[in-house]
Amino acid sequence: MTLINTSHPEEFILLGFADRPWLELSLFIILLVTYPTAVIGNIAIILVSILDPCLHSPMYFFLTNLSFLDICYTTSLVPQMLTNLGGSTKAISYMRCAVQLYFYHTMGVAECVLLALMSFDRYVAICKPLHYTLIMNQCNCLLLVSIVWLTGISFAITEATVTLQLPLCGHNKMDHLVCEIPVLIKIACGEKETNELALTVVSIFLSAVPLCLILASYASIGHAVFKIKSSEGRKKAFGTCSSHLIVVLLFYGPAISMYLQPPSSITKDQPKFMALLYGVVTPTLNPFIYTLRNKDVKRALANLFRNIFMQSEYLWMLYKVIYKLEAFSTTHSLYKTHLSFYFYMFL
Repeated sequence: MTLINTSHPEEFILLGFADRPWLELSLFIILLVTYPTAVIGNIAIILVSILDPCLHSPMYFFLTNLSFLDICYTTSLVPQMLTNLGGSTKAISYMRCAVQLYFYHTMGVAECVLLALMSFDRYVAICKPLHYTLIMNQCNCLLLVSIVWLTGISFAITEATVTLQLPLCGHNKMDHLVCEIPVLIKIACGEKETNELALTVVSIFLSAVPLCLILASYASIGHAVFKIKSSEGRKKAFGTCSSHLIVVLLFYGPAISMYLQPPSSITKDQPKFMALLYGVVTPTLNPFIYTLRNKDVKRALANLFRNIFMQSEYLWMLYKVIYKLEAFSTTHSLYKTHLSFYFYMFL
């Protein structure tokens, strides 16, 4: 490893897939397509949830937060990945690495808790429909979302700060695509067993508790749904939960396999592919999962695009009218002042 004189390096070298240039090129092209798709898709979910009055419910309030988390999640990773995969330099400054560390882990933990919260919302809606508006009122929703963000921020501040204090003995090469706590612990020198143990315990707690809540919620939902006599009612109940279940499987599967093992036992390429899955695949697929399996969101998106199209068509017609008026006013200077006056009054 390259050694430098200071205790903390001025920059880290993210090796990524430098030994496989063909894979770097393929991943660069994939990321160049999927990153804008993920951002645009999640922005569309946020817009329709805010603009459509029919979607002003706790379920879509939490979905809006999930979309915002996904935007922040993928933005904290992908631009740096594109820089490393598309360029010859693989360096990232110490400060940028620290910022990425805080943002990445804040969003990751917050999403774990938010997915559990969304399952609880579905449990209340299906198992306790008469008490739904009382339990999931606006104040409680804001309080629960605040807990989500505070949990993510608290984890990032404690774990990332402790990890950044570890002595690196001048080592500044990381065999990874992004700055991540397990990889930083791996390249650290000196006594780091305590950090590995603390990270494992906290990760088990933050993964297991939300996952148990999700499993308990869906066990109760399944029990309640099978009591519904109408097949149409059962289908509707399962339809509202299926999208969330798919997202949970996409998120928790890689998270558990990554964080519930000691950092020293992580294989060479495992963190890289996990980072790609967290930063690219899940944020890109989430909008499609919720859109394709939800009639309300599909209807709201159709209305949004229809309004955008009609607005752009209206602006184009207005532009042509203004262009003709300007052309007319240049040839008939007598009416130029009057046309300008009425034009500005119209705007």
